[in-house]
Formats: sequence, structure tokens, C-alpha cells
Amino acid sequence: MREGHRVCVYAIIRSDHRLPVEARGVGNPPVRVRKVDGNGVAAVVSDAPGDLRARRRDLLAHQDLLLGLAETGSVLPMRFGSVAGGDEAVLKQLRDGEQRYAATLRRLDGRVEFNLKASPDPDALAAVVREDREVRQLSAAARRRPGYEANIRLGQAVAAALDRRAAQAARDTLETLVPLADATAAGPDVPGCVLNASFLVERGLREAFRDAVAAMTDRHRDRAVLKLAGPLPCYSFAASGAGEPVEA
Repeated sequence: MREGHRVCVYAIIRSDHRLPVEARGVGNPPVRVRKVDGNGVAAVVSDAPGDLRARRRDLLAHQDLLLGLAETGSVLPMRFGSVAGGDEAVLKQLRDGEQRYAATLRRLDGRVEFNLKASPDPDALAAVVREDREVRQLSAAARRRPGYEANIRLGQAVAAALDRRAAQAARDTLETLVPLADATAAGPDVPGCVLNASFLVERGLREAFRDAVAAMTDRHRDRAVLKLAGPLPCYSFAASGAGEPVEA
């Protein structure tokens, strides 16, 4: 490739990490990917399409490539849309960060990421009325003297009770899952969620981790909705120092 052309950067891997056969990246048709080798570490790149945008097709192609790479070695994933000004720019980045990249790849060896989100169960109203004294009292008052203010107070109390129950379920779930992970990381706040956390899990413990989440889902069925995604590329643990304890 001629220097000066932009390249998409998908991941950083070890130099001896082989690319999947017929590996492809973004674009229509999908472009072939290749390695730019540094000293011990390499970048997985492709020519950058001129109209690169966050289309579903290209987002999936980016993630599928990372998951394919992770099947045969550790991967330091780049965010979709990471673009460099040619192979020499990539090589400079590899040289500048060689030791840091190598250390992160060692830390991610044999591991995958799972993400868990917890939100209040919208179908738990009957359980809230049964178990929450304040909600029962406000519900009875609203039936005796219906009106706008009574309904507002009842709605606020129900929403607060749903959030408390979901937060309790999230804390219990974390206590179960954290021992199964090598590291945890808090994700950004998500509207409607009381927990957004990622877990770095040994590849051999994937099924045990899924089973533990399934058990927590059953245990807290009337308290929280648990949504598990993964295995995923280890985005949340790629940065230096990533993996701080998470609280709910």
C-alpha cells in the first residue's frame, strides 16, 4: 500500500499471531485485512473505505474480525473507526507503545469479556405492592381518594421501590460473579439501568459464568432484568489500569 493512504486499524496482536484465513474487514465488498509488523507486536489493518461510517454491516464486520482473532490469541481491540495515515504512522504507534501493548496482551491472554446490564423488572408491580409498606399505603390512599397528586405520589413510590429492588439484585449478582472473573470494570451510565458492568473471564470459565448469570436471573426474576452479552472483544480491559472494582 502507498504511504499517505488512510488505513483502518482493527487490533493490535503479537507478531506471530496468524490472521484467520480469508479475514475481511469493513467495506462493500469487504476489504482484505493484513498485518503491519512491529518488533514483537503487530497491527491488523486494511485500506480505509472512502465512505467509512458506522453502518450496521461494518460494525458487525469489525466485531466479527476481532472475535475471530480472539479465537487464536490475545487481542487488543481498537474502536470502530480507528484510522491512521498509512503504514508508517501505524509502525510509529507500535514502536512508541511496544512495551505497553505487549504487557496488555499478556494480561488478556486466554480471556474474554462479558457485559451485564441490570434494570428494574417492569412486571414486578404485584411483588412491590405485596412487599413494600409505603407503596401499599399509597395505593390504598389512591383508591380511597383518587386524584392527580395521589397518583403522582404512588407512581414515584413505585418507581423508587422498583429501583431499590433492582439495585439489591444487582449487588447480590455482583457478589456471585466477581469471584468468577479476573477483573471487573464499570461501564457508562445507561438510562433505565442500575448496573452496567464488564467482566474479564478466562475462556475455560465461559459456561460457568453464563450458568451463574442464569441462576441469578431465576433468583431475581421479580426484582431485576439481567441482560448478558458476550463473549466480546476485551474493550473494557484494553487500557492500562483498566479493571477497577465495580459497585452497584
